[in-house]
Amino acid sequence: MKLLVFLLLPYLSLSEVGKDFSKCRQFFLNNDPPQITLPADVSVKQVKHICQCLKDKNKIKYLYATLYNTAWRIPIYSAYVFGSPNVERVDRWYIEPQLDLGTTAEPCMSPQDRDSIINQAVNCDYVYSGYDRGHLYPVQHTNNHLSMLATSTLTNAAPQDPTFNQQEWKKHEKAVIDDLKGCKGKAYVVTGVVPDINKQIPKRNPIVTVSKYYWRANWCLKNNKVTEKGYFGPDNNGRVEELSIAKLQEKLEKYYNIIIFPSVPPRAQKTPGMVVINSLAFNL
Repeated sequence: MKLLVFLLLPYLSLSEVGKDFSKCRQFFLNNDPPQITLPADVSVKQVKHICQCLKDKNKIKYLYATLYNTAWRIPIYSAYVFGSPNVERVDRWYIEPQLDLGTTAEPCMSPQDRDSIINQAVNCDYVYSGYDRGHLYPVQHTNNHLSMLATSTLTNAAPQDPTFNQQEWKKHEKAVIDDLKGCKGKAYVVTGVVPDINKQIPKRNPIVTVSKYYWRANWCLKNNKVTEKGYFGPDNNGRVEELSIAKLQEKLEKYYNIIIFPSVPPRAQKTPGMVVINSLAFNL
């Protein structure tokens, strides 16, 4: 497998879509994003680091981080700090202007207001598609109005089977709330998808890749001990499997290699011939 390395060098642009997560590393455990290797047909130019933000009283508020693939038009993962939910959901879907207009666009997500979008999914892609807009960072894991709004950007969603989304995955998201109760300090979460590269929506113009599997990894301190857990679904019974993060990473190796919490020992074994530079890797 050819490995793709995401460089985390200082990035001086004012853009919130860029080459690294330098403006939103606080959403990763120990400020350390996952190390991930992607298939050979994924170009580094297609992979975008998004520091998801909204403006509050003209001040930019960073709310979570997303690694996005403009060729698949879905996120690879979103990382966030868990919050005890106390807000009602409002579906006001946004897009990321800078994915299409570059640094001249507004730095934060905004409502869709144009048709000439080529690097991300839009609402009409989901209409009559038979798939839900499946959140990676879900409303259930937010604790304020601004974060709730920010989850409803199409760069934080992938086409998800509606039965799985509305039943087993929804129950899983509620179960995570119980899992993370009593955590001391911050609880860090990374949620990702495995794309089905042979399936896209909409039917007339298939351009948005459907998610084949969803996964999630949690980490926190509880009772002075590390609590970590992985999730993967749907399994063969259409449910969400609970497993260790090490086992989750092994399962994901069929699709891409990832070290979800690279600052936490023991580290997963790197693929032979791989050089890791911060969070991305190249095959030698």
